[in-house]
Amino acid sequence: MTSSEQTIYPSLDGNISYIRDKLCHTDDLKVRHLTYRGQSSALVYLESTVDPTLIERNVIRPLRQGGDEDLSQLFLTLRLETEHKLNKGTQSLLSGNCLFFTQDDMKQFYVLTTPAKYERSITEPENEGIIRGPHNGFIEDLTVNLYQIRQQISSTDLKVHYHNIGSTAPRKVAVMYMNNLADPAVIKKVEDRLKGITLDSVISTGFIQEFMEDQPFSIFPQFLNTERPDHTGAYLLDGHVVIMLEGDPTALIVPVSFFCFYQTPDDYSNRWMIASFVRFIRLLSFITAFQLPAFYIAIVAFHSNILPIQLFFTVQGSLTRVPYPPLVEAMLLELIFELLREAGLRLPSRVGQTIGIVGGLVIGDAIVKAGFVSYTMIIVVALTAISSFLIPSNEMSSAIRILRFPLMICASIFGFIGIAFGLTILFIHLCKLESFGKPYLSPLAPLKFKGFKDAFLRFPIWTIRGKHGEKKHN
Repeated sequence: MTSSEQTIYPSLDGNISYIRDKLCHTDDLKVRHLTYRGQSSALVYLESTVDPTLIERNVIRPLRQGGDEDLSQLFLTLRLETEHKLNKGTQSLLSGNCLFFTQDDMKQFYVLTTPAKYERSITEPENEGIIRGPHNGFIEDLTVNLYQIRQQISSTDLKVHYHNIGSTAPRKVAVMYMNNLADPAVIKKVEDRLKGITLDSVISTGFIQEFMEDQPFSIFPQFLNTERPDHTGAYLLDGHVVIMLEGDPTALIVPVSFFCFYQTPDDYSNRWMIASFVRFIRLLSFITAFQLPAFYIAIVAFHSNILPIQLFFTVQGSLTRVPYPPLVEAMLLELIFELLREAGLRLPSRVGQTIGIVGGLVIGDAIVKAGFVSYTMIIVVALTAISSFLIPSNEMSSAIRILRFPLMICASIFGFIGIAFGLTILFIHLCKLESFGKPYLSPLAPLKFKGFKDAFLRFPIWTIRGKHGEKKHN
């Protein structure tokens, strides 16, 4: 029998020595020697993972005062389990449990659930704020997150499957779906791909995302991530599957389409006309965010004759002092903007605001006066930046920001023909892309007119759902 399958030793010292060796003699491993039924006993725990007050009050004190009572009577307020494998007991220690050995019974030992609770309060996610609706978000405790989802969906059809991922440091993963709504084929794909993840440890949901994507080399995200329970609950009720990781406040939603990344909970809290207008603006920002610099470069370099004569002289006048082509000008300004954006994210909030002011006013004005860029390019890049901020999903926003660089290169070489060529390749890629077997551009490709009620615009709820509230699936 290997050491990883080691059963209990016939002596206390042998068991404690095994645990110490298994945990590399870590200093936070504590052993309390006690007496139970006149026999030597030991309580073993990691002080960094347990609640010391709970152990003192509900374990040690009852043992000292309980006399010869049965353990199940002594530990009424704690979950008590018996175990025979020391390797499983060691893993229980890492999960916040304590182990109780008694010389009176050396055929088994007992596992007591005494985890520490250092969770933060439930607050609204900073990157997913809404105007109207619930203002709570996920935290790093999986149990609390599941509780919040069940508060959103009080249904017996909500099903949760647990998986453990990681050979060295296992982490619990929860797969959630509505048993009567989710596609069984999608559920099987999700669970098969989860089981196929072979890693020592999983640090965040980003690890799961990269291992499970249909097309890992695509720039477009194939998982929708959110920290909002109401957003997650809405997708569960639409038949999607949700993946959550212990220690990570992010929920991964599959399958998704391109248009899912432009929808927010506010769309369904506002009246349909306002929600449709705002969603249309968001989709319009998708076009502006990565095509506007390319169109400007193509017009200035190849097709300036399409401009009105007064606008032509205005643009040309601003370009006279710039010593290099529009592509270099655009690349320089986009690079400066990305540097300022990254600096604003990494620095503390007060300093980050200062960086934004310095970048927008001082550097922007100075770089134009120095002749490195033109005023019109400043306007184009500013509109592009604002458009990228309108995209609700940070992953989609990042993908769009990267896409505009190759499109600018195509525009600088072939003008409008280069843009058309780049957009054609992009559209072909999106048509071929799938998220767990579902078309990424649905309902646009394949074309399904019924799906348009909640894609480009948000039609009234009573047209999207049936008389009894069920969503009209396509």
